[in-house]
Amino acid sequence: MRIITLTCPSCGTVVAANELEDNRVMKCPGNGCESILRFDDLPEEERSFYLEHKSQYRL
Repeated sequence: MRIITLTCPSCGTVVAANELEDNRVMKCPGNGCESILRFDDLPEEERSFYLEHKSQYRL
């Protein structure tokens, strides 16, 4: 399994791909950060890999 994350460009908070995919668009969970993060912000290769192996990323 590959760990796929996105780092908020404003505050550096790291968000997992499965959280982004579940919400598609979300406010950064960083304390006081107002940035908007999107699943589409992940590179195409990472999005494709995640979607092809989605079952591996569920608890």
